[in-house]
Amino acid sequence: MTTEVSKVVATDAALALIETVKAKHGPVMFHQSGGCCDGSSPMCYAQGEFLLGDSDVWLGDIGGAPFYMSKAQYDYWKNTQLIIDVVTGRGGMFSLEGPEGQRFLTRSRMFTDEERQVLGL
Repeated sequence: MTTEVSKVVATDAALALIETVKAKHGPVMFHQSGGCCDGSSPMCYAQGEFLLGDSDVWLGDIGGAPFYMSKAQYDYWKNTQLIIDVVTGRGGMFSLEGPEGQRFLTRSRMFTDEERQVLGL
């Protein structure tokens, strides 16, 4: 049986872009956007620049950066693993990777029954 299951993971391309952004801005954090303007784009902020509330859920770290999502949105996505990837193009207007010509993108896959059991879902 699987002993560890991550709710959020990052591709090699995403990890490389995280390192680029951290080199320019210092420690960063992510918040999965649920807004109409950014769609499925995870937003990358300098740590502490986005104020977290009681309704935000920590899903894990990617590239040493904490990743959060609102609890209401998490309730819809809790049965999926978020896979943070990179595509060519501009990111959300407030996301730090915007000037890099690439943007973070969230892909997902459903957890297996075994993984859901490990996570207690």
